[in-house]
Amino acid sequence: MPTARPRVLVTETDDLAAALQLAARAWPQERSRARLLTRLALLGGQRLAEPSHESRLSRRTAALEQHAGRFAGVFPPGYREALRDEWPE
Repeated sequence: MPTARPRVLVTETDDLAAALQLAARAWPQERSRARLLTRLALLGGQRLAEPSHESRLSRRTAALEQHAGRFAGVFPPGYREALRDEWPE
């Protein structure tokens, strides 16, 4: 198909073939390997544009700290040991 945009040539390595197989299962309506590769690239770009791992980790840690101890005292002392005693050895 004619286009003014640059084209990219990619050699299908074993790793890329495995990724394309996963993509084919995720998007069975896509019959073209080129379209699957495009979807993989776009998804990868979206993930790279998301906040960094450190930022996500900081948010998760803050949420855990915010809720830490919220359920303290819900279970009576010795509850876990009593449960374990019910299990066969």
